[in-house]
Amino acid sequence: MKPLIIIPARGGSKGVPGKNIKLLNGKPLIQYTIEAALEITTKENIIVSTDSPEIKSVVEEIGIRVPSLRPKELATDRVGTYEVLLHEINQLEKKGKFYDYLIFLQATSPFRTGKQIKEALKLYNDNMDMLVSVKETKANPYFVLREEDEKGYLVPSKSFTADRRQDVPKVWELNGAIYIINTNTLKKKPINQFTKVKKYVMDEFSSIDIDTMMDWQLAEKLLA
Repeated sequence: MKPLIIIPARGGSKGVPGKNIKLLNGKPLIQYTIEAALEITTKENIIVSTDSPEIKSVVEEIGIRVPSLRPKELATDRVGTYEVLLHEINQLEKKGKFYDYLIFLQATSPFRTGKQIKEALKLYNDNMDMLVSVKETKANPYFVLREEDEKGYLVPSKSFTADRRQDVPKVWELNGAIYIINTNTLKKKPINQFTKVKKYVMDEFSSIDIDTMMDWQLAEKLLA
């Protein structure tokens, strides 16, 4: 079965206004993700879920049809990814289109490639709830992260007897680039309640996620 790819793209953005269609090195940001998706499947299996007429127009110029905008109840900043994904699945199933799994791609990861999505797909199987892309975190809770105790003193977030950073367990940070989700699991519970989750490791460059103007400026320099 050809994979279903869903790319959510809200119109509002506080960190970088209009970032999903803002030009990054001459291309709308969302185009990088669409191009990666087209390496995996045909445009008929790619859904851009948006509440914005402007994003809809740009996406259709790129070549991906957006049949309709999200309903009003899914167009606020309080609505999470879970509700958006469920809505799109329900709409497809009403049309008789069923998928065992979906690939959720955020438009804010311009350096994630189609090759990496293919590699992640090879690691996924139907026994999982989700396969998710990660990078090794620099902020290791065993070694560098601290919390305040009841007296206001800083204590390690996780205790471990080690003198060197390389001696503590590796800790993985979700980088937001690739989520391969079991559709049946998604219908039963939200993503933060998934338990059978495995990882696909990505490098720091590919893991760049654009959330702030500093992230944007870094991406511009790297592409230049």
